[in-house]
Amino acid sequence: MTFNEILFEIKDRVATLTLNHPEVRNTISNIEIIEEIEAACRMVNDDMGINVLIITAKDPAFSAGGNIKDMAGRKGMFGGSPAQIMENYRKNIQRIPLAVHEVAVPTIAAVNGPAIGAGCDLALMCDMRIASERAAFGETFLTVGLIPGDGGAYFLPRVVGMARACEMTFTGEVINAEKAAAIGLVNAVVPHDQLMEKTFELADKIAAKPPQALRMAKRLLYAGQTMTLRQLLDESAACQALCHTSHDHMEALSAIFEKRKPVFTGE
Repeated sequence: MTFNEILFEIKDRVATLTLNHPEVRNTISNIEIIEEIEAACRMVNDDMGINVLIITAKDPAFSAGGNIKDMAGRKGMFGGSPAQIMENYRKNIQRIPLAVHEVAVPTIAAVNGPAIGAGCDLALMCDMRIASERAAFGETFLTVGLIPGDGGAYFLPRVVGMARACEMTFTGEVINAEKAAAIGLVNAVVPHDQLMEKTFELADKIAAKPPQALRMAKRLLYAGQTMTLRQLLDESAACQALCHTSHDHMEALSAIFEKRKPVFTGE
């Protein structure tokens, strides 16, 4: 597929999706970018040679979320009757949280600048977040008379807890990278010029793991948020049985005995 709204690259089992419209602060509410994000996520899921997905953006912003000029002009997904706007959300921007959340491999947001509104939520959709010292985060919907329409009410409490999520949502305060780290919103804060280097260091550690087991581990972590303990144990036992009979498991054991690095094939 040819991408126009994003950049998409694959190197050493790590895919990188880069929002590529810095002139509009990488807004994500037009149908073209929504379709390309969705397509990139499908490509990652379909390619067993990919173990990690990084989502980042061209400077100076990570993403301003929805295009406020379109909101003011009632254009695109923000136009029509209330019933039409409801369907516009379902058929447009709400496809992003479904696509990113359902990526089968670990995802890392490399947040290079302000992540505001739906841009903040895009970072929250990822499993982990590395922030540049220039990053900022704001669940700013109420500031413009809106509510989180793209899944922020699902993701934010799961990342920072309900009390912090309520504070960020109800005040609309934009917090800097250091405060984001203090409340557990990001995994680390790094110098801006080292953002991608540090993100790839984390990605490479993860990408070195057995592909099938890695995908199963991610699935179990999220399943555990909604399953009972008994249900999760049953699911874990089934996955573990598959792992025990895999080539990669035996390769890992052989590498330990032979004091060498394992070579995983996803089999």
